Amino acid sequence: MKYPRRYSLALPIAVAAALLLAACSNGGSPSAAPSEGSAGPSMAPLSGTLVISGSSTVQPITSIVAEDFQALHPDIEYSVDGPGTGDGFALFCKGETDISDASRPIKDAEAKICSDAGIHYLGLKVGIDGISVITSTQNSAVTCLSLLDLYALLGPESQGFARWSDANALAGELASETGYGALHTPYPDAQLSVTAPGEESGTYDSFVEFVVSKLAKARGKDMATRPDYTASGNDNVIIDGVSGAAASLGWVGFSYADQSRAKVRLLEVDGDKGCVAPTAETIASGEYPMSRPLFIYVNLDRAATNPVIPAFVDYYLSDAGIAAVTEADYIAIGADELAATRSAWTGR
Repeated sequence: MKYPRRYSLALPIAVAAALLLAACSNGGSPSAAPSEGSAGPSMAPLSGTLVISGSSTVQPITSIVAEDFQALHPDIEYSVDGPGTGDGFALFCKGETDISDASRPIKDAEAKICSDAGIHYLGLKVGIDGISVITSTQNSAVTCLSLLDLYALLGPESQGFARWSDANALAGELASETGYGALHTPYPDAQLSVTAPGEESGTYDSFVEFVVSKLAKARGKDMATRPDYTASGNDNVIIDGVSGAAASLGWVGFSYADQSRAKVRLLEVDGDKGCVAPTAETIASGEYPMSRPLFIYVNLDRAATNPVIPAFVDYYLSDAGIAAVTEADYIAIGADELAATRSAWTGR
């Protein structure tokens, strides 16, 4: 798969209140505010380490920022890992990382673990992504799926469905549900091969929120997808799995899908306003029904004692740093949202 610029999987060692997702205590040492219209904040030479983990979706953005930051400060050593948002928060709340990349807001249970461990943090919105539903380039029978279709094929009631057509009866039962788009039945009589993120992934959590949660609650079912599919925390594995089966189905972040159009086909999604293709424009506008914010979470106590951390976040939020969002093929937040993110950080 093509990675943005120099990115590789292994690298060396609302408004402001909405973005201030959690800031327990102040923490934070003084540092230069990220300046609008500048290449980045002025920084004295630094040395030290920076440990970042979390979302595989946000990983390409943070990796670009970290590499460029190290070019300014060659004595910095850093690591950027992408095991998934949930796994990243588990490390973060144990105090094992400085910054946690996230493709969803921190959950209440995770926040409590952090609080109980004395981890004071700040969540900052840095970009926007859309979840892309993907199939094999060989699968010409399907072009658009609604949220109802996706529930019928991938939700908790579809366990054991081995063929697309196995979901026809469930889809018919769901037809009376409104607000989830039109059904695209009958589904093809073909083997249903599903490869998608596992439960440790923020992309999984977001998919459940978009597709499963409301219907599952109304129908008294588990807030989860069907468990019987090939799960991976590696987006490249998902792309390969979907591309390798003729009548496949899966989902990944828009960036990975967009960069893999030679291997997979991105399906349109109907969220009750007709079929919409995932593009940078439809995701940014919210027209595409499966759009989501991207975050970094900063350990404020560590930022107060390790000058590398606030300097890195300053650079991340500068014009030069935040440009990594679009360079990594994600969607930039609007000027007002970026100003609110910067204000939340400088006002920590």
